[in-house]
Amino acid sequence: MSSLVKSESEDFIDWWQHTVFYQIYPRSFKDSNGDGIGDLPGITSKLQYLAETGITATWLSPIFQSPMVDFGYDISDYRKIQPEYGSMEDFQQLIDKAYELGIKIVLDFVPNHSSDEHEWFKKSAAKEPGYEDYYVWVDPKIDEKGERQPPNNWQSVFYGSAWEWHESRQQYYLHQFTKEQPDLNYRNPAVVQAMDDVILFWLNKGVAGFRIDAVNHMFEVESLEDEPLSGKTTDPLSYDYTRHIYTKDLPEVLAMVQHWRQLLDDFSSKHPKGPTRIMMTEAYAGLTTLADYYEDRQGVRGSHLPFNFHFITDVNGDSDARDFVYNVEKWLIYMPRGGHAANWVMGNHDNPRVASRFGPTAVDAMNMLLMTLPGVAVTYNGEELGMQDYRDISWEDTVDPPARYVGEKLFKDVSRDPERTPFQWNNTSNGGFSEAAKTWLPVHPNYKKLNLAAQKLAAKSHYKVYTSLMELRKAAIMRRGRFIIEPISRWVFAFKRSYTNFDSIVTIINVSDKQQLVNLSEFLNQPKKLVVEIAGVESAYEKGDSLLAVAFELNLPPRGGLVLSERCSTAMSAQRRNLVKQLIKSAQVVLVAFLFYNLWRHKWTKVKINQQRF
Repeated sequence: MSSLVKSESEDFIDWWQHTVFYQIYPRSFKDSNGDGIGDLPGITSKLQYLAETGITATWLSPIFQSPMVDFGYDISDYRKIQPEYGSMEDFQQLIDKAYELGIKIVLDFVPNHSSDEHEWFKKSAAKEPGYEDYYVWVDPKIDEKGERQPPNNWQSVFYGSAWEWHESRQQYYLHQFTKEQPDLNYRNPAVVQAMDDVILFWLNKGVAGFRIDAVNHMFEVESLEDEPLSGKTTDPLSYDYTRHIYTKDLPEVLAMVQHWRQLLDDFSSKHPKGPTRIMMTEAYAGLTTLADYYEDRQGVRGSHLPFNFHFITDVNGDSDARDFVYNVEKWLIYMPRGGHAANWVMGNHDNPRVASRFGPTAVDAMNMLLMTLPGVAVTYNGEELGMQDYRDISWEDTVDPPARYVGEKLFKDVSRDPERTPFQWNNTSNGGFSEAAKTWLPVHPNYKKLNLAAQKLAAKSHYKVYTSLMELRKAAIMRRGRFIIEPISRWVFAFKRSYTNFDSIVTIINVSDKQQLVNLSEFLNQPKKLVVEIAGVESAYEKGDSLLAVAFELNLPPRGGLVLSERCSTAMSAQRRNLVKQLIKSAQVVLVAFLFYNLWRHKWTKVKINQQRF
């Protein structure tokens, strides 16, 4: 990789436009006090690991005070730390240590709803002045039998009606998630101001921004119309029963995102010594809607990074090369130009892990895809090791709300617990996560072989592939290089990053369960040779292996990938370029010295001639 220029400052990309955001699920990352639950001091103790891996930004799933009905996504106080996770002092120590290591901290912000134990909800339920309309309250509908019914057919994402009767207030309140998560009313300016104040509170604590949860659920139509049936199911309590045209993706959502963007930009302007404060948004929405989150047709900017979930929602282990190419190209086509950055999310705490979706042998190839595409990569903790879902968690150990709602017969179909199991640090008890007799979720039994310590010692490992990819991302070509992608066959696709006067980087992915013989002669433009930069653990190739220009054929193992450098006759290595520059500078110095010498010599010759004349 000697011909790849590595410079952190030679271009003008802002920090967030090419970083890798490492998602930490605090409850499962590292337990420091032996209670079986991950915490802030545990995260702080492992920040050095992130720095060694090359991570420069991490976002934490919710750490705010919460009854933990939905494990932090039901917040009872937006300005306090959940006691299980530590204290505000612990948080400040985390911020300070992260700053020391050059790691930016982004917080998970949950604005759509609070906990029903929040003081705001208690005051709203009691109709205290100023809080009456903090939440969405509606009178009941009375049916022909004179019985009370919810106002319409809206469903909760987590199953059942989205309306819950409140006996003391004698009204229904809206909850698009659990009944313990009442929806806030953003048509009330007081709610908007209260949330602005929360954002500023944490910005002043030193965070670099926010990942905003479930942002497209924040507004509903005021008319409370029934949503049309989807035809997907006959179960009226299923979220799939209706099309959610009145409870999701309303125009007011975009306006709120733009409002928060302005708030963040203003804060960054007032604190220029700090980094640009950024916003990432979670919305499982249509492509045109997400493109507008970047920037609307009037040019008003919103989310820095509207999360791109297409590698989670639109491809799987049965997808072929064309599906992958299509999903990459459609995001790049719809993303507005002019200072925006693409982003790619390969996994998170709500969806099965990469090794479980695509197969354990696909881990390296999927990380190659994630890390060599242009823009931002988002890695869920453990994906760098190829951690797998633990699908055999018992009903008794299951804690995920949707899984508990559907019952013992169906819980495995919907549970998110399998992808949330504790991080596997080593082969000691509980995978090195905790010294507790019982952890909040059981550790995957494969931790004895699949763990960080073992992968650090191995000659080849998923972790070593991942760190090699992190190192590669430092190259200028990976930040500024142009991009093309093509399907080579039904099962293999390739893409190239090119930058004037530098060797190109080529990534090749086999998404089939069979070995594939790949010919790259049509994809590449007459290179002299190809050199292997990064190979997966199952690959027959090693770093530094050359493929001569005779055929450019290579074998890719099932679900395997390679990252190559393309050595072209027109390309010039960094060392050669620098040598040429130095030679030119040296020649210029010599030439200038020679000219001055001749001028000086000519001057004194003229003086001597004149002296002889007189």
